[in-house]
Amino acid sequence: MEEFDLFVIGAGSGGVRCARIAARSGARVGIVEARHWGGTCVNLGCVPKKLMVYASEYGGMAEDARAFGWDMSAGAHDWSKLIAAKDREIARLNGIYVSLLETAGVTLMSGHARFLDAHTLEIGASPLAPGETPRRVRAKAIVIATGSQAVRPGIPGAELGIVSDDAFHLPARPERIAIIGAGYIGVEFAGIFAGLGSHVDLVYRQDLPLRGFDEELRASLAEALPGYGIALRSGHSPRGVEKLPGGALRLDLGAGETLETDCVFFATGRAPNLSRLDVEAAGVTVEKGRVVVDDAFRTSVPHIYAIGDVTDRYNLTPTAIAEGHMLAERLFGGGTRDWSFATTPKAVFFSEPLSSVGLTEEEAARETDLDIYTARFRPLRQTLTGRDRKTFMKLVVCARTQVVLGAHMMGDAAPELMQGLAIAVTARLTKRDFDRTIGIHPTTAEEIVTMRSPARHVKQRAEGG
Repeated sequence: MEEFDLFVIGAGSGGVRCARIAARSGARVGIVEARHWGGTCVNLGCVPKKLMVYASEYGGMAEDARAFGWDMSAGAHDWSKLIAAKDREIARLNGIYVSLLETAGVTLMSGHARFLDAHTLEIGASPLAPGETPRRVRAKAIVIATGSQAVRPGIPGAELGIVSDDAFHLPARPERIAIIGAGYIGVEFAGIFAGLGSHVDLVYRQDLPLRGFDEELRASLAEALPGYGIALRSGHSPRGVEKLPGGALRLDLGAGETLETDCVFFATGRAPNLSRLDVEAAGVTVEKGRVVVDDAFRTSVPHIYAIGDVTDRYNLTPTAIAEGHMLAERLFGGGTRDWSFATTPKAVFFSEPLSSVGLTEEEAARETDLDIYTARFRPLRQTLTGRDRKTFMKLVVCARTQVVLGAHMMGDAAPELMQGLAIAVTARLTKRDFDRTIGIHPTTAEEIVTMRSPARHVKQRAEGG
């Protein structure tokens, strides 16, 4: 039986960072991965999805170029060429992750891990080859970093649809696609497929897409989506899917309303991935499907830790990386590194990207009186193209202290701009700090430092008000 100081279950972004930092600190470290080195983000999430977002934008760029004097137009899109190019890049990144781990001195294992007891793991392929025996390891400390997985709704015919994992390997682009759910995954793939030429129906329960984001930002997105050729079907909870003669699908939207499409894409959420891990054998507490941890990432068993999506707290790649780094340093490097998780910026890579940091207006208004600053304008590029697209910016400011509590934006380069604003919000800079900063002209970003007068004042309101 192999012995380790630290053993990491899952080689996604958080697990890889944790293993590397621990190994570089002198610990004997092992890591196991059952599916893809690099995890969901590299293989079936952030990276391939953003490559596909880029692909979806070039058709519109070709059309816009005519307004600037270029004699060009968008031709037909080759889906298979895009998927092949994407696969080559992902394979390259897989190799980099493996190389980083090997260079750091980490022992790599492939297969599924399951707990035998609080210190012992059994690792093997499933099913085992004839004559193959599982590998067993013991570790002083164990980190669960198995991420999350896409879930399907419990409706008849759900098996006829796809989830986000499947979208990266479709043999052909569907001409018609119904995307169920308007969280960031649903919105991003709606933009991808619409930009590549598919007819897209975006079906969701609430009045506005992107639950959890600032309400004004959500409204700006809902206003913009039809301009990208995306049909909005709000207030619907699909009840079933059935296959029609000829291969098309019929989606039951409820109340006697149906929708015919070629592909049903369920973007209805993700759940912590604990399948086949048998955490109960180690005594690890699980509540509502997630591993419960404290602020030091400890589970109910003091030497077993959990980071990333499996804890269902932040569910972002950068936060998982930060958690893994902090944990490894605290266990083996004596480090005191810290990150401001409360001001983690986030982005939605739609064709007109959205990004946010800090508190929404609704959240901040439960704590204090507010000054709200907004700007809405047509960006310079669109003055020649004639497209009716607007950039929206918003600052949420404490009326008493003038500290900027949150920033929200929809428009070109919003995520790039928000990374800088995240520093300002984390540092608790004031609106006066923004006002005394000179802008770069002509840019969209200069609007952040030229919003002089509040659009409105908001009085603090009680929870639920």
